[in-house]
Amino acid sequence: MRLLAAATAVLAVVASSSGPAGAGSATSCGDRAYTYAGYAASGRAHGASAALTALTAPAVANGHVAAWVGVGGPRQGPNGADEWLQVGISGFADHSAVYYELTQPGAAPRYVEVLPSVAPGESHRVTVLEIRHRPNWWRVFVDHRSVTDPIHLPASHGRWHPIATAESWNGGAASCNSFAYRFGRVRSATAAGGGWKRFSAGYRFQDRGFRVIRVARASFIARTDF
Repeated sequence: MRLLAAATAVLAVVASSSGPAGAGSATSCGDRAYTYAGYAASGRAHGASAALTALTAPAVANGHVAAWVGVGGPRQGPNGADEWLQVGISGFADHSAVYYELTQPGAAPRYVEVLPSVAPGESHRVTVLEIRHRPNWWRVFVDHRSVTDPIHLPASHGRWHPIATAESWNGGAASCNSFAYRFGRVRSATAAGGGWKRFSAGYRFQDRGFRVIRVARASFIARTDF
């Protein structure tokens, strides 16, 4: 298991749709630890879903890359606690996997690989969704199958803007990783348990060296640009 803890710094987007700390700066791709390419939803929702595809094998010199959908973030829980849930495709130097990551108030982030091997061109529908009639309780789905027990995220009901983004972490070294991910038919849940609608993009994350390319109203490609 490899922890993607700092990856979720991007989830600190708030209702004003401000970006993650340092996003969009003029530094090169390897100068900052984390860099991003994707979107935060323009409104609050009860879940997010996308069909994720690694268009090529990632080239990871140090650290990791990932493509994910998620909710919550650092200081987004009760009393400013860290609280988030995300699911997606992670890429390392030796493998790619479908994973989810959970952080509950007062607990360390937990990274879990659901599918330990993902090949280029392989697509998976990934979803985080609040449970119908159970406010503040969530599940993670991969390919329409639940892969978690109910997850309690206190004070989460109706509060968060979902995010769909790719990221790169340089592993603490000034080096650049490359990737190309497609986010297909990205959706937001208008109600706990479903009520899906097209993801309405708000803030765009596009750090230097990365590009977000809209290919349809609810689909985009996030890739490195070097």
